[in-house]
Amino acid sequence: MSRQPLTDITFESFDLHPDVLSGLHASGFTRCTPIQALALPIALPGHDVAGQAQTGTGKTGAFLVAVLNRLLTRPARAERKLSDPRALIVAPTRELAIQIDKDFQAIGRNTGLTSALIYGGVDYDKQRDALKAGCDIVIATPGRLIDYLKQHVFTLNAIEAVVLDEADRMFDLGFIKDIRFLFRRMPPREERQSMLFSATLSHRVLELAYEHMNEPEKVTVEADQVTADRVRQLVYFPAREEKQPLLVNLLSKLDVHRSIVFVNTRAAAERVTRALERQGFGVATLSGDVPQAKRERLLAKFKKGDIEVLVATDVAARGLHIPDVTHVFNYDLPHDAEDYVHRIGRTARLGAEGDAISFACDLYAMGLPDIERYIEQKIPVESISAELLAPPPPRPRKVVAKMDAAEEAADDARNTAGPPPKEGASPRIRRPRGPRAAEGAGEHGHAEPSRRRRGPRPTAAVDGEAQAKAGASPARAPEDHAADGTPATAAAADGAPRKRRRRGGRGRNKHRDGEAAAHPQGEAGANRGGRTPARGEAGSTPAAAPVNVEGNARSERKPRRERVRAVPTEIPPVHVPPPAQPAKSGLFRRIGRMLGLR
Repeated sequence: MSRQPLTDITFESFDLHPDVLSGLHASGFTRCTPIQALALPIALPGHDVAGQAQTGTGKTGAFLVAVLNRLLTRPARAERKLSDPRALIVAPTRELAIQIDKDFQAIGRNTGLTSALIYGGVDYDKQRDALKAGCDIVIATPGRLIDYLKQHVFTLNAIEAVVLDEADRMFDLGFIKDIRFLFRRMPPREERQSMLFSATLSHRVLELAYEHMNEPEKVTVEADQVTADRVRQLVYFPAREEKQPLLVNLLSKLDVHRSIVFVNTRAAAERVTRALERQGFGVATLSGDVPQAKRERLLAKFKKGDIEVLVATDVAARGLHIPDVTHVFNYDLPHDAEDYVHRIGRTARLGAEGDAISFACDLYAMGLPDIERYIEQKIPVESISAELLAPPPPRPRKVVAKMDAAEEAADDARNTAGPPPKEGASPRIRRPRGPRAAEGAGEHGHAEPSRRRRGPRPTAAVDGEAQAKAGASPARAPEDHAADGTPATAAAADGAPRKRRRRGGRGRNKHRDGEAAAHPQGEAGANRGGRTPARGEAGSTPAAAPVNVEGNARSERKPRRERVRAVPTEIPPVHVPPPAQPAKSGLFRRIGRMLGLR
């Protein structure tokens, strides 16, 4: 491929809609890149395209121009509903979906077409409302898109064009079933246009993609090498404990730079971030466990130059267009050779120059031969001098303008892992079941007090242990009268709690009302359960009652009921049963003896 990233073919040479052409000119695009010059003549008439080119060569612009021009020059389907989109662009990562939406806003600024950005982690209700309101283009990741589709928020019946960006990565991440699910709910492949674009298209991906494409034409930008030719590549062979001082010294020698450090794990990202922060670098971490709103803030600061070093896992390796990235450090060599191509593709974009420095430690060095075999070139080896391992003096810490607290809180409020609870729905409370819950506060002495406040409790209660020693249990007071014979309403007016009406049961006959008044103390056998007298009943002993100093008897629990058992004072006589009589012989035996048979 020529070292010039742009060709002599201009966008005016194609039959583009004037609104699309004006958006391209306003964005500063006049000439096509090689992949755009090859793909647009096939995609603009409506044919399916599978495009392969190096990262950073304008694949996003190629399919955006084709999709926008199709929607502006062709009418929508007659059966299309308001909430049904006309085009669908699927990306494997959130960052790539956000980048595609930004490019659409720039190129399609004059077209009047609307888009909905759908990805997980933020704005669940806002994204659902955007789909319900209707849009022309949906730019989404597969997960949340299928979530809304299963909720019948929208349908794919009116899709005219579908694009799979970074298709190989999408299949590698396990989205094969999701892609098939989406394709099966679209119109037949003969009635829509399908496009695939990626830096690498394997035979496995093409075979699976061709099942859902209508005779696609594969477009490949021929290149002398897989990686960008303006990237200067180097590799060091340090030990694992030498990687941190080597990285710090290499970064310290750079005057003005914007660097990305790629690692394989989140734990390694945290270790590298702490080491660089101690040396005074403006550094941020971009990994899978960072909330989406914070990811967007970090990328925006990195693009503005507030952050000079970005430590990232492979979530930032594909599709992100960050201008003026000067250096890419592979702190850990990737497991997949294709990921190496995407990592170093973050620099030297659109004809710029950059450096890609890799550390082949004893843990990941075995992947270097596969990488060199894939890129079809030998990476130059650089030796490690002693001064590169010496700890450098800390740099003056760069002052970074902090974000407004209100703005940061508003962004954090957007983070959500799923659909929020419905409006007006109260949290579910587990309530006790059974007769004890229905009875309320302990009428039999074994139920928990009711949570409804029915007035202050009296401070006088009978001590169950003293009552058991006395061997007496008072009879129950009448239901509708207090212990002194006054009505219950009068007793409630004096401050005593109003008693509940009991619903029958043992020991609750009406003829016992007189016995309760005649025998206030009762006998031990009168109450076989040993029940303690109820509050306000006759026979209660105020002296034995626990008194709450603060006057709030609600904190005092009712004494536990104890059964009173009579202790025998003398041994009862043992009853000896009479000796058993022999059993009577049967009728047939007696007849036999009479006849002399036996």
